[in-house]
Amino acid sequence: MPTIHLKEIELPDFGSCEELVEIPPHQFELRFQNTLQKMNEEALDFLLVFADREHCANLAFLTNLDPRFEEALLLLDRQGKRKLLLGNECMGYTGICPIPMEFELYQNFSLMGQDRSLSRRLVDIITDFGIQAGSTVGCSYYKYDVNDKLILDIPAYLADLLRELVNKKELIVNASDIFMDVENGLRNRTCLEELVRFEWASTRTSDSIKNLLRQIAPGVREYELARNFVSDGLPYSCHPMVSSGKKAAMGLSSPSANRVALKEPFTSALGIWGALTARAGMVAKHADQLDKQVGDFYEAYWKAYFKTVVTWYEAIGLGISAGEVTNQVEQARDKSVFDFAVNTGHTLHLDEWVNSPFYKGSEIKLYSGMALQMDIIPVSKKEFVCANMEDGIVLADETLRNEWSERFPASWKRIQQRRNFMIDEIGINIKPEVLPLSNIPAYYTPYFLSKKMVAVNK
Repeated sequence: MPTIHLKEIELPDFGSCEELVEIPPHQFELRFQNTLQKMNEEALDFLLVFADREHCANLAFLTNLDPRFEEALLLLDRQGKRKLLLGNECMGYTGICPIPMEFELYQNFSLMGQDRSLSRRLVDIITDFGIQAGSTVGCSYYKYDVNDKLILDIPAYLADLLRELVNKKELIVNASDIFMDVENGLRNRTCLEELVRFEWASTRTSDSIKNLLRQIAPGVREYELARNFVSDGLPYSCHPMVSSGKKAAMGLSSPSANRVALKEPFTSALGIWGALTARAGMVAKHADQLDKQVGDFYEAYWKAYFKTVVTWYEAIGLGISAGEVTNQVEQARDKSVFDFAVNTGHTLHLDEWVNSPFYKGSEIKLYSGMALQMDIIPVSKKEFVCANMEDGIVLADETLRNEWSERFPASWKRIQQRRNFMIDEIGINIKPEVLPLSNIPAYYTPYFLSKKMVAVNK
């Protein structure tokens, strides 16, 4: 029977690619066609996709344009006519769109103090596009209420205008499920090129965290450790996180001038489009360096936590219900030691968290092409300690695996090496369809000053 313990392991260098795969234009056209089909299924005459700098994934998925500095609004009708409204500065960014698109300047999206004299009124643009009394309009931004489609998250000025134009509140609905629904949302069933880009991104986030962990030492400042964060210019999917000591209780906080100290907790995470890697643990060589009560508890804590991680990885597979995975992980949890902070995993895309199938009673079957984050965050019930590890995977059936290996052999080789490492060295028996994206796959050192003493299940 395998037991969870520490073992000295040398982490291989899995490598990374310099070439970032481009998503071909026909994939964007396919995304629009699939969106039109969804609009027809939901009986929508029009779809409006609103975006800003932080919440741009649905728009970028369709157009490849993520607004910089400003907001943006895509207008789409059920015949396929499409127009993108942009502010002053994003009008110079339209070349990023790989497919034909009509663009119109709408200067109210521009930053304050800039000229607003050259664009038409929003009401004139929208009515000219065809929205009128009786039109059914779907609106997408970045969230939706699963129980009430009339709850909108777009700006009030836009929602008010649309409701006035169609002359019936019930005709303006939230349609973000078209992109974000965990079973049928278009962004949870993406193309191979995008998945390969996620693997590319994950090599950057995981190598960054790996290099940061190697430099942890008492006295080093958080922002000095953050210098290891390298995205190669790909945009962040969330803010960079480094926290030590009491500040680690605010796990989402940015790097500061705090100095790392012996016996203290430490957390770190880096997310860029398509990937996030996180690690948290204690600044010590072993339990004996901690205060006895803390050390005794932490030994039980990290082992109990790692057990849930092993359970998640071994339970994940095609056709398995997310509720069953959730149930197995919950059964593995030592309820006297910690609670789960959030769902034990979620789908990932350009935004760090799209949606999650992992909840009690979920009947959602896991399918090929899903990009998933192993995101089990424990919250201690007793001593103030930290343990955490987050990495991305893709679930792929035999057809997708064969295509990946044939078209992108370098990426596929890294994936196979990671799989072998997880199985042979860490002792996690993942299924053939589980493709790890991280260069520190299930690699966890709970005592950060013992940099090669790794949690294993053997």
